[in-house]
Amino acid sequence: MTDKPVPRKVALAVTSYFGPFYDDGSKTGLFWSEAAHPFDVFTKAGFEVDLVSETGTVGLDEHSTKEPFLAKEDIEAFEDKSSGINAQLKSVKKASDLNPSDYGIFFAAGGHGVLFDFPNATNLLELASQIYDNGGIVSAVCHGPAIFENLKDKKTGEHLGKGKTLTGFTNLGEEQIGVVAAVKKYNLKFNQTVFEEIGATWSPPPSPFEVYSVVDGRIATGSNPASAADTANSAIKAFNSLSV
Repeated sequence: MTDKPVPRKVALAVTSYFGPFYDDGSKTGLFWSEAAHPFDVFTKAGFEVDLVSETGTVGLDEHSTKEPFLAKEDIEAFEDKSSGINAQLKSVKKASDLNPSDYGIFFAAGGHGVLFDFPNATNLLELASQIYDNGGIVSAVCHGPAIFENLKDKKTGEHLGKGKTLTGFTNLGEEQIGVVAAVKKYNLKFNQTVFEEIGATWSPPPSPFEVYSVVDGRIATGSNPASAADTANSAIKAFNSLSV
């Protein structure tokens, strides 16, 4: 950790993958509420927020913008294209263009799209790793923890999640929404598989879609779309506990 104050600013990471995934032919990408809810939490708490992806592009998971995945209370916010997260979606920043020293929190939003690009998103991985090395927080929700597959601790060279207690979307949840075959078809990895491979301690929610988040030091993770706001609040609590 550095002696400098950790900036009250968030790099909210979203997937740059927007392509086929679901059996019905729909595309996956960013799960809208998993960016929208944290964006609201962070901005209301006085944080600046920049949306960032590996390529500076983003597309919305086509299932995430419809009921039942888009909750009734979110419909009005989703349809208002001029404010909140929707305004930011028009100008997503490219990870390689950001200075990690400007940010105190890295937050990885989910959607199955992240399984395609986060594990090998070189510049997003560097951004998250450097923010952590600077004394900041790394957080992720739902499928966002896919980034831990290749996220390293700069000081040790080990996986950042090694020995940490993490949560994310469960295999049972994948079964319940009927996408296990699609994950396997595209040779993607389930969160639980990633955690096992990197030596993290898996902490599942009581049930796949219950609100649940976990904090372990300067890492905060959440388990599903319903946990997006809770995970952002957990990241803020971790941030507020910093001694720098």
